[in-house]
Amino acid sequence: MTDGFFETLESLRHHIGDCRRCALGDTRLKLVFGAGDPGADIMLVGEAPGRAEDLSGEPFVGAAGKLLDELLASVGLTRGQVYIANILKCRPRGNRDPLPAEIDLCAGFLREQVRLVRPKVLVTLGNHATRFILGTQAGITELRGKPVVLGEATVLPVFHPAAAIYDRSKREVLFEDFRAIAALAGGTARQSAEEAH
Repeated sequence: MTDGFFETLESLRHHIGDCRRCALGDTRLKLVFGAGDPGADIMLVGEAPGRAEDLSGEPFVGAAGKLLDELLASVGLTRGQVYIANILKCRPRGNRDPLPAEIDLCAGFLREQVRLVRPKVLVTLGNHATRFILGTQAGITELRGKPVVLGEATVLPVFHPAAAIYDRSKREVLFEDFRAIAALAGGTARQSAEEAH
């Protein structure tokens, strides 16, 4: 839980500190807070750090991260132009699914990150992120590619890049969804500019 609102991502990161709020703090190597543009129009949310992220302290740096870079590049973006975070900030051992109690303890930090970044498009990567952000039990296969307006952001659920590594049929679907993400971000930006006139 957060102890109130924060003015910057840096102040939130300082508040989290060397987190030991749950048992994951005792088994992880590095806390993975998030990375990218703190004022990005597009924010991507995954479920939890994996082994490569635990070693580096950066989100999406393993094989799934390389595919994510390809997906971003395919629509003219770099990871420096988006913001990337996970529900959990620490790696569950063996890359197991996050436990409900772990999500409950960590979720406030992600909510604050979303509030501070204020993305126009919030991309949920895979089942856990989608179910958490949308408050649903529906699966990613049912929800992927269907935009949902949630507050000031448009949420677009997509497959997790790791899923496309194991199931190559999902690769083209992901590239298609990233074209939709770019169109949503551009459309939202154009709409805001038109409303300002």
